Amino acid sequence: MEAQEDVIVDIAKNREKYFGCSGKMLLPCAATVEAQLQNIPESKLITTELLQKRLAAQFNVEVACPVVTRKALETIANNPNKNVAYWRVIKKNGELMARFPGGVEGQAAHLKDEGFTIDAGGNKPKVEKFRDSLVRFG
Repeated sequence: MEAQEDVIVDIAKNREKYFGCSGKMLLPCAATVEAQLQNIPESKLITTELLQKRLAAQFNVEVACPVVTRKALETIANNPNKNVAYWRVIKKNGELMARFPGGVEGQAAHLKDEGFTIDAGGNKPKVEKFRDSLVRFG
């Protein structure tokens, strides 16, 4: 079951090494993640890592939980009643998200519609020159 509201928790001691810090962590709800996605214009991308940093900054905490953020993204992507461009979210190395509807092929189709080129030559498809298209928040 998805969280209906944002929750801020302490970073567990056994996760401090993973995150590289102690302090607070955001467990974002789908509505908060969706609001961030609404700020990504057509033909722009955001990585999961950048999205988490943006969420953490918004809530003035050290980190946003990557697992909860991913689950919120999946909830948004799988809701047919929402018109949110979830496909503009990619992994930090440009790889596509297999957990989105239609898998990487579905995401690739959306991205191609927006003018992106997908490199399918390696083990996992990724967006070519994705760094040039990352969204910049002012």
